Amino acid sequence: MATRPFDVDGSPLFVAEGIFAAEIVAECRRRGLLAGAYALRRPRGATFVRRLARDLAEQRKAPRVLIRRGVALLRAEPAVLRRQTGLGAEAARAGQVLRRVAALLAGHPRQP
Repeated sequence: MATRPFDVDGSPLFVAEGIFAAEIVAECRRRGLLAGAYALRRPRGATFVRRLARDLAEQRKAPRVLIRRGVALLRAEPAVLRRQTGLGAEAARAGQVLRRVAALLAGHPRQP
């Protein structure tokens, strides 16, 4: 795995997103940088349909391949979420995450 330094000095908050963001939760917590860590919990069926529509529109691969890949990702999603929460991220819906980040930016404590 490659590493790349980045500087957050002077920033009130940084956001790491993506499937590998949970990999840095423990280190951010150790350094006192962690304000929150979230793994998006979305309806799997909706994610499957959105991903398939995007990939079909972009003609990334043959439709049969995209469907097979989409089903595999659909089935793997609970394990991905378990792994992310195991690394310290909290499973939350998008609206919850947006409210919590807005509260952090406003300087308020975390809201339920």
